[in-house]
Amino acid sequence: MKIHGFQKMTMLDFPGKVACTLFTAGCNFRCPFCHNALLVTEIDAAAVYDEEEIFSYLQKRRGILDGVAITGGEPLLNRDIPELLRKIKALGYSVKLDTNGSYPDLLKSIVNEGLVDYIAMDIKNSKEKYALTVGLPNFDLRPVEESVDFLLSGTVDFEFRTTIVKELHTEKDIAAIADWIAGAPRYFLQNFQESEHMIGSNLHAHSPEMLELLREIAARKIPGAALRGI
Repeated sequence: MKIHGFQKMTMLDFPGKVACTLFTAGCNFRCPFCHNALLVTEIDAAAVYDEEEIFSYLQKRRGILDGVAITGGEPLLNRDIPELLRKIKALGYSVKLDTNGSYPDLLKSIVNEGLVDYIAMDIKNSKEKYALTVGLPNFDLRPVEESVDFLLSGTVDFEFRTTIVKELHTEKDIAAIADWIAGAPRYFLQNFQESEHMIGSNLHAHSPEMLELLREIAARKIPGAALRGI
């Protein structure tokens, strides 16, 4: 499958691991605040990395790197991703996958096959404001709800996370999210970071004080709620 970005080492993308990060292109969401928008809207222009080169690197870095993080875009748009994961696992690496949760059947399949060790799933907003936040007026939330329920069942280690945007997320929204995902071991609130390649415009970050208030609201239902990237 096509890899459109390759970060050779990171200590941030995979909790507790020294990892590299692979970026896939394409996404079924149009979140206005997306910071990887070029991997969503300009797929044909995105660079493609040679898979053989990537696996040669992974082979040489065994014992130095602990894991591989896969992000996008939305990685599960790629129906051949199980084969990529099998090749990575065959080299002995732990795998972290980022997802928006809209492909629950494929998510369950790769988890049940033992192809991923850690899932980071975005919770874009409260159910009431999901369509607005993902930029799709007729969005069907049921697949996302199915993925949330699956992860909460405890089959694989995971986190939920929300990118907090001043224009989109209120105290009421965070309380509603916390009610929805109560029982999660981890929930991270990430502050919005402006980028020149965003899909939307005129978006802003909350103040550190407001972010802490939102974290406190989330922590009423999810004791492990924390801020990230502040």
